[in-house]
Amino acid sequence: MRSSLIDGGMFSVMVGCGETYFPAFALALGLSQVASGLVATLPLLVGSMLQLAAPYGLKRLGSYRRWIVFCVLCQAAVFIPLIGLALDRSIPGWLVFVFTAVYWGAGLATGPAWNTWIGTLVPVSIRARFFAWRTRIVQAGTLLGFVIGGLVLQFGASRGATLAAFAALFVTAGICRLISGLSLARQSEPVAPDDGDRHVPLREFVSRIGRRADGKFLLYLMAIQAAVQLSGPYFTPYMLKQLQLSYVDYMTLVATAFAGKMLSLPWLGHLAHRYGPRKLLLWGSVGILPLSAMWLVSEHFAYMLFLQFAGGVAWAAYELAWFLLFFEMLPKHERTSVLTTFNFGHSLASVTGSLIGGAVLLSLGERREIYLGIFVASAVLRLATFVFLRPRFMTSPRDGYHRSARATHSIDIVASVPHGAPQSAGGAASPSGGLTVPVVVKERS
Repeated sequence: MRSSLIDGGMFSVMVGCGETYFPAFALALGLSQVASGLVATLPLLVGSMLQLAAPYGLKRLGSYRRWIVFCVLCQAAVFIPLIGLALDRSIPGWLVFVFTAVYWGAGLATGPAWNTWIGTLVPVSIRARFFAWRTRIVQAGTLLGFVIGGLVLQFGASRGATLAAFAALFVTAGICRLISGLSLARQSEPVAPDDGDRHVPLREFVSRIGRRADGKFLLYLMAIQAAVQLSGPYFTPYMLKQLQLSYVDYMTLVATAFAGKMLSLPWLGHLAHRYGPRKLLLWGSVGILPLSAMWLVSEHFAYMLFLQFAGGVAWAAYELAWFLLFFEMLPKHERTSVLTTFNFGHSLASVTGSLIGGAVLLSLGERREIYLGIFVASAVLRLATFVFLRPRFMTSPRDGYHRSARATHSIDIVASVPHGAPQSAGGAASPSGGLTVPVVVKERS
């Protein structure tokens, strides 16, 4: 159990000081504002395609532990070329897309296997207490890594050594992920992989979208992700280039959103237990609807702090609700297969939205008013996705409600999941306008 706690802590520090700063790193390399936004989505799509091969890799190695440790070490190794990219300006900057795609592929490939493995390691009798501790460690680690990253970058920028500061962060992130992998290698494997899970073919997955409740639910998540990512990837360049925020100010805003998530989760867990996850999904969806458009109201830093905190609470409600609904609506023996395919579909929706937003910026110009127009358009499209939240869907069956209610008795368990979600391979909380953590479905924070 101690090794799993170390793994979670080191993983989260890596996310905070490494992964979260990939878009800012692209800007520092001299890539355009649109390119820096696409760094948050295009590599994720490629990574989600790579993770489709995870079941075959797991079957070939015949061990959860060996497969996960292999992927984790691959992910840690990605930071080596990223460090080289920061220190050697002769290396083309566009290679950041290639390196981060491998990073996401290795990270996402651990998800389904880790979900199953950790379930065999942690006894039900101590699961709530154990994941409560692990959640707090992960939240603290992500926030610590992100704050350290912001301070290091501000220090480097003040001395004209921004890229050297990024290199230092990537060294730290790589070491943390290496320690995470070594901790995973020390854990036991009481149950080997078996063939009990059912593989859901892509054709069957697609056929469910229009005719089954679980399919419509997944379609809603993909639709709102496309709407969110129309603007989401471009909040980092908007803040750093258009608003000319310092790295410390940027770090403070993103950390405030993360704090909103972290502080609200226990309260949201009680709401989910009392009213059910479908009501919580509705409330969270309403909460995230206007966020991107609210950036038009003011550029005062205090207002942006308030918006970030409120956005963090809204995103926490939305992410917690869909996580609970995964357990209610997806059969256990199909869950790994369905979520692996869903991760790909979700990433494809993210890229679709980000490409449309990027095309608008490229054609009309990377100007402040164009950014704000995209933010408003994102809010309008989020409203359009409410067609999927029909009254029939919002009425939860009694047995489904009781299953999800039992899950929320130990709400600290689920609090460790929405990171992403990610976190996941996923990052810290991001600007409330929509740059939420890439959703990666796994019980790993």
